[in-house]
Amino acid sequence: MSDYRLTVGLEIHAELNTETKMFCNSKNDTKESRPNVNVCPICLGYPGTLPVINEEAVRKILRLGTALGGELADFTEFDRKNYFYPDIPKGYQISQYKHPLIKGGKLIDVRITRIHLEEDTAKSIHAESGESLLDFNRAGTPLLELVTEPVIHDKETAVKFAKEFQLLISPTYLNISSADMERGEMRVEANISISKDKTLGTKVEVKNLNSFKAVEKAIDFEIKRQTEILEKGGKVTQETRGWNEVKEETFLQRLKEEAHDYRYFPEPDLPKLFIKDTTEFSNKSLKTSLPELPNEKRARYKKDFKLKESDIEIYIREPEWGRLLEEVAETLKDVELIKLSSNYITSDLKKLVPAKSLVEVIRMVSRGEISSRGAKDILKVVEDKGGDPKLVAKENNLIQKSDANELRAVAEKIIKENPEVVLEYKKGKVASLQFLIGQAMKVTRGSGNPQVLKEIFTKII
Repeated sequence: MSDYRLTVGLEIHAELNTETKMFCNSKNDTKESRPNVNVCPICLGYPGTLPVINEEAVRKILRLGTALGGELADFTEFDRKNYFYPDIPKGYQISQYKHPLIKGGKLIDVRITRIHLEEDTAKSIHAESGESLLDFNRAGTPLLELVTEPVIHDKETAVKFAKEFQLLISPTYLNISSADMERGEMRVEANISISKDKTLGTKVEVKNLNSFKAVEKAIDFEIKRQTEILEKGGKVTQETRGWNEVKEETFLQRLKEEAHDYRYFPEPDLPKLFIKDTTEFSNKSLKTSLPELPNEKRARYKKDFKLKESDIEIYIREPEWGRLLEEVAETLKDVELIKLSSNYITSDLKKLVPAKSLVEVIRMVSRGEISSRGAKDILKVVEDKGGDPKLVAKENNLIQKSDANELRAVAEKIIKENPEVVLEYKKGKVASLQFLIGQAMKVTRGSGNPQVLKEIFTKII
């Protein structure tokens, strides 16, 4: 592969989590297991029916475009994308072609070409008996399609982009889609090509990528497949390929269609949209509706709290932990103590504890009242049973002992029991001192002040 340059462009589809479908009042419920329940004459494609645009779906896409720094359309319209397949009984899909809602934008430095709205198709179910059945619950669901520029040159960036986009549109942030890939609420397609220079090779589109691992493996497979073709003097064919999860390989579905194959033309049953004339679609309204976005939060946590990137990602992707940290930080107002709190949150807590309990534990550590080991033990009790950290510390004999006379007696006992370790320390093995301190901490059940113990051991030896 070293002789070839990989280029990937992604197309991502995600079902919007609106109450109703894109062009009718049928319920939009991706969790409905009964087939053909949430349907009506419009999403079933009955002749003579008239679609109506879902305003909330349009607003969600405009908010997404605003978050990505894209250009929001002043004018937009819907188009008919004509093709025959059993899952679209009208013989066409209502989509957008020349005038998408969003042009441009960027996410993790990957440039975006466009984002547009369309309706989803019905779901085909192929039974073992050989029959093919159709479930129209999904038909007409609002579906966004995002297309990136062909600017991705490694599989890691492709996966990172897809993960970041899923996070952005999730209920945690923009609340545009549940984006569950296992349920088909978000689907990724990769346009993959290789070449020996910076020109683009022949594009192969791979569909049915329903996991991030599948995206990664499909890119690897296509690099290998296309390289073998070119090395044998052949030409890569522009085509659409599927992904076989079991065999972990792509397979030919059809030769790639061009835009003219779909005979796009403006949808005559839907009005044109003039975005700037709608007050709630104004830039000001859309911007004020945005929450703090993942990248903004990353930058703030790094600047204000000086946290490690790996810890920051936990708070970005698991907001309940982020809220705990924010509450603790609001009370402590000290960067070093906030960093200490983060260490306990990310390393020791399995479930949430009250912020005031964690604050009290951190303050006890900072005052030297309990050791780090003692703090972990207290948090475990609070996590499992609740309770006041100070009482827990007293009841479990975790208040740190700093009395030199009391700790000296412990140190003398440890020295007497470990003459070989003492000798090693005298010969220059620094780690031996830590062993002795550790033994003393065991004897005191973690309540001995390690700094005081260190001073006592050093002085005696």
